[in-house]
Amino acid sequence: MATSQTAPVACCHAKENCLDCKVRLVSVCAALESHELCALDTMAQHAAFEPKETLFLQDHRVESLYNVTEGIVRLYKLLPDGRRQIVGFALPGDFLGLAMADEYGVCADAVDSVTACRFSRAAFSHFLDQKPHLLRRLHEFATHELSLAQDQMVVLGRRTADEKIASFLIGLRNRWSRLTGASVTIHLPMSRQDIADFLGLTIETVSRTLSRFAREKAILIVPDGVRLLDPSRLEQLAET
Repeated sequence: MATSQTAPVACCHAKENCLDCKVRLVSVCAALESHELCALDTMAQHAAFEPKETLFLQDHRVESLYNVTEGIVRLYKLLPDGRRQIVGFALPGDFLGLAMADEYGVCADAVDSVTACRFSRAAFSHFLDQKPHLLRRLHEFATHELSLAQDQMVVLGRRTADEKIASFLIGLRNRWSRLTGASVTIHLPMSRQDIADFLGLTIETVSRTLSRFAREKAILIVPDGVRLLDPSRLEQLAET
């Protein structure tokens, strides 16, 4: 397994770096004042991961927590027979690894080039004990993740292929809009196989459905993503 390059972040630059961070306002850090950011910064390491590089592995002891600042992280569970089930994609601003269990419940690896702030679990937990407002922010994140997981259960169990893919596209559009503002172009660096594993479909079904949506002028397939030409139709499918 490749090892990421890390370097401590200088506290004296915390105000300049953290306050200018493009994901700060959508991450857990939004709950902190500038002087608290400096304190958090003393614990942080800058971590960079190449595509397909591992952040952490399922069932391994939780040693580090991650606040994603760039790129997309693939989250998946390994089944006893060796198959994988992708359970989500973490975007910039998402916080990974904070759970009550002592072991990671999923594997996490980089889809594209990923950067993150990495924290020792022990140090972050101690910091959290002193910051109830940060704990509330993390609780909001956990509640949102639970809602996404419940939606995903419905997608996997009760929807057609068209509805699954439309729901995936609209869901990602809405998540990206928190970071980049409203846009009809959706960044999709993950593979068709990744999408298939996430939606419980075959790669052939994903490719065929996206191609048909393109022929029907609902989307335009562009490098590293799709452009929504008829978002209302996809929104209707996603809400079915």
